[in-house]
Amino acid sequence: MNLNELFARYHLAYQAELLFRILLSAFIGYLIGYERKNREKSAGMRTHSIVCMGSALMMVVSKYGFSDIPDYDASRVAAQIVSGIGFLGAGIIFVRNHSVSGLTTAAGIWTTAGVGMAIGGGLYLIGTCAGIMVVVIQIILHRTSVLTSEPYRVCLKLTVSDYDETLTWLKDLFHEKKIRELNLKVTKNKLNGDMKLEYDLLFPADYDKNQLIYLLTKDKRVSAVSG
Repeated sequence: MNLNELFARYHLAYQAELLFRILLSAFIGYLIGYERKNREKSAGMRTHSIVCMGSALMMVVSKYGFSDIPDYDASRVAAQIVSGIGFLGAGIIFVRNHSVSGLTTAAGIWTTAGVGMAIGGGLYLIGTCAGIMVVVIQIILHRTSVLTSEPYRVCLKLTVSDYDETLTWLKDLFHEKKIRELNLKVTKNKLNGDMKLEYDLLFPADYDKNQLIYLLTKDKRVSAVSG
């Protein structure tokens, strides 16, 4: 075997090892996305797998693609992954009625990119364990609501009659249910004299807002409620 054949085999083995990193990162990303898909989130298996694989690919290019250039900085391309992936995550986050959704999925995509970077950089154990930890954390903390439950905000809109009496009743009801009143906007209907109330409320973690809506609809002074 001459030197050219030996070098060709070494180069092929070297490329195969780098390809294995990319394939492994795609598989770990798939596992993370599979959990998200089962929760019917906006980003699933394809998104997480491609993000993880793409991060590994860019890490490989950053670390090994410019080795023929003297004094090259291997971190320049990799550093852009951290900031660039933020734009992808921002497209998943939605704010509606003071309620934020998609934040956990966006954080998961950001972390998935870190997993791909670790595997692409050759840190197989750290990258693989981190990916498995993401899946485990998502599953355990979702099923153990005691550890993750927290108060949440709701914008509640009501149309009521007998403003003074109804307002007092609502304050007592919120106090009884341990619901905090953060803000109130009042608008008067000039046609029939009814009042439109827009509440910004902070609900306890274990309280279902539909229970409150049901109680409100049973009162004859409340003609409309939404939230």
